[in-house]
Amino acid sequence: MSCSALKFTPVVIIGAGRSGTNALRDMLTRLPEFATWTCDEINPIWRHGNLSWPNDEIPAANATPLVRRFIRGAFERLWHQAAQPRFVVEKTCANTLRVPFVDAILPEAKYVHIVRSGVDVVASARKRWQGDLELPGLPYFTAKARYTPLSDLPIYGWSFVKSRVGLMLGKTKRLSVWGPRFDGMQALDGAPLEEICARQWAACVSHADDAFAQIDPARVLTLRYEDFTANPAGSLAAILTFLGTEASDSDIATAAGPVRSTSVGKGRALLSDLPTEALDIMQAPLAAHGYTTTKIPTEYGE
Repeated sequence: MSCSALKFTPVVIIGAGRSGTNALRDMLTRLPEFATWTCDEINPIWRHGNLSWPNDEIPAANATPLVRRFIRGAFERLWHQAAQPRFVVEKTCANTLRVPFVDAILPEAKYVHIVRSGVDVVASARKRWQGDLELPGLPYFTAKARYTPLSDLPIYGWSFVKSRVGLMLGKTKRLSVWGPRFDGMQALDGAPLEEICARQWAACVSHADDAFAQIDPARVLTLRYEDFTANPAGSLAAILTFLGTEASDSDIATAAGPVRSTSVGKGRALLSDLPTEALDIMQAPLAAHGYTTTKIPTEYGE
């Protein structure tokens, strides 16, 4: 069962949770010709037809014709609703663990891979594991429910309650699940939260790196969060060149204006408390992207 070619370019942002994927998506979609969904992520769309898979590492072989048609149809509906823009931007952090699956569904896609220092990600992600939300809870989950297939809603509703019941009853200080679910994550239930966050970040970055090594480099642009936030207008201009399009200087300045670098380096205070296992886990992907791996770095990337 073949699918017709898309009349737009999907721009898939790949990045671990708390790596600036929201800021990057929002910057792009402030420009004309770019559109996205009205919710944070569309993981229920990506997982439809594969809900029984035990984690987010869904293999490319699971991109069956029915799954491909469903997900591509969701992109096409958004494209029509958004007045047929040239680019449809999507960011779901769990996709870091299943890039080959995504690519089997959207072979036309171009990828922007954003990587942030794992030390800063651990400091930020542990707050989310502890139940903190940046947005009011009800609007956040209502928006997500809008793009959840009706047949899957009961499963997601139960999963939401189950992941938070211990926290709500005061029996635990963290959610049972948050963010991309990598293989083996459930077995870490008793591990220190910082170690779980470190393993989650390392799994996301390493899986994405491995996948992109097998994809045409002309379809992938990798940037570091620290460089993106230090020069958002320059980063946006580079992304537009990569996508084969352009925008006026004033549009670029307006789109990049809200991006800030105030979160860079916030994980430094956490370093002295990080378990040795957490630093060891992150060392290889940190080094692969040019980050220091010393115990107390004076400057990221140097």
